[in-house]
Amino acid sequence: MKRNVLIIGAGGVAHVAAHKAAMHNDVLGNIGIASRTISKCDEIIASINHKGHLKDSEPRLYSKQLDATDVAATVRLIQETNTEIVINLGAAFINMSVLEACLETGAAYLDTAIHEEPDKVCETPPWYANYEWKRKNRCQQLGLTAILGAGFDPGVVNAYCAIAAKHYFDTIDTIDIMDVNAGSHGKYFATNFDPEINFREFIKVWTWIDRQWREYPTHSVKRVYEFPVAGKCPIYLNGHDELHSLSKNIDANSIRFWMGFGDHYINVFTVLRTLGLLSHLPVTLTTGQQVVPLKVVKALLPDPKTLAAGYTGNTCIGNFVKGIKDGKHREIFIYQVSDHKKCFEEVGSQGISYTAGVPPVAAAMLVAQGIWNPQTMVNVEELDPDPFINLLNDMGLPTEIKEIEPGSSESFDGQVKALDVEIANSTATVTISAADPMLTVRPKSKS
Repeated sequence: MKRNVLIIGAGGVAHVAAHKAAMHNDVLGNIGIASRTISKCDEIIASINHKGHLKDSEPRLYSKQLDATDVAATVRLIQETNTEIVINLGAAFINMSVLEACLETGAAYLDTAIHEEPDKVCETPPWYANYEWKRKNRCQQLGLTAILGAGFDPGVVNAYCAIAAKHYFDTIDTIDIMDVNAGSHGKYFATNFDPEINFREFIKVWTWIDRQWREYPTHSVKRVYEFPVAGKCPIYLNGHDELHSLSKNIDANSIRFWMGFGDHYINVFTVLRTLGLLSHLPVTLTTGQQVVPLKVVKALLPDPKTLAAGYTGNTCIGNFVKGIKDGKHREIFIYQVSDHKKCFEEVGSQGISYTAGVPPVAAAMLVAQGIWNPQTMVNVEELDPDPFINLLNDMGLPTEIKEIEPGSSESFDGQVKALDVEIANSTATVTISAADPMLTVRPKSKS
């Protein structure tokens, strides 16, 4: 059994993960929280103690100051604390540094997002091949367990794909991953996780259609769907991390990702992008000082951790899967619904952080118990999904599976049609209004 966990990062997701790890420290052992700003780690520990979430008083709960871009410093911390499992919940820019430290020390590695370089966005797909998979052979040679993308999306939705293939379909035609937040935080504008990462992932849309990568303009293809609990929501075709491993590991003709956005978010995003304020590259001011516009925007927006109090409504994240079972067409929606208010009452966080922070702790528990023990680098869909989903059911993220009658009003039409392609490649954007099902066209940003 592996024990002693080091959580790197002290943001909203790490806050949830630390609470859940403390609630299961009888399995995970000592729990460390490390960040460049140790006061943030101490705040999380104070929250855990206030909630009384430390299950076993004997294992340590401690904080450490760490610059995780410093591989040598991370190696020292892992060795000094006898850490056997590292949960990397810092910014995506540190992934490879933390992974290198794990390769040197033998600690198991888990993360929740694809690695990014500060000066590059939406690189050539598949994204995992640009950094992570280049280290897979080293993991295999060392017998090192490295589980990539063990959050919700990527993570749980990957496991949903594996469940569909294992239990519900003989062949899969399409998988449409849909993520909506039908909640309200009361702010004029805010992102539910790191604004810098949030905006960067919507610069380009890479999607997997007919077993090949296709690129579409941002927010150019829209659908409206009636979600369980969350209700009718507009969703847009987007690129996302999980597509870049699922396209390799899941046998399906098309795998797409859709995210919910309200008109206000898209209007603000469009203005910021058109003005160049979402650029990840530095600009020089008249004073000679260099600044990165996106980092300035991030500094001006609310910290996602501050959104939790008073957040109302629900999230719904799930996979709509179509295929064949026993010679018959079949459609299912496998999904999870979280309530922002209940998440806050339990751990002091909003639902977006909660859905992202619980799964990596569940994955770490499976590693600690030897249930997940690939001793190489894997993405979540390459592992047995059943123990993962069963554990999440008990940890606050219960999964629901709904059978859908093919061709019924509950079926999801995620196919990108000729009209979508024509509009996406022109100077306008096609939308289907929730109030008016007729197609409407609006001008597209010149960005």
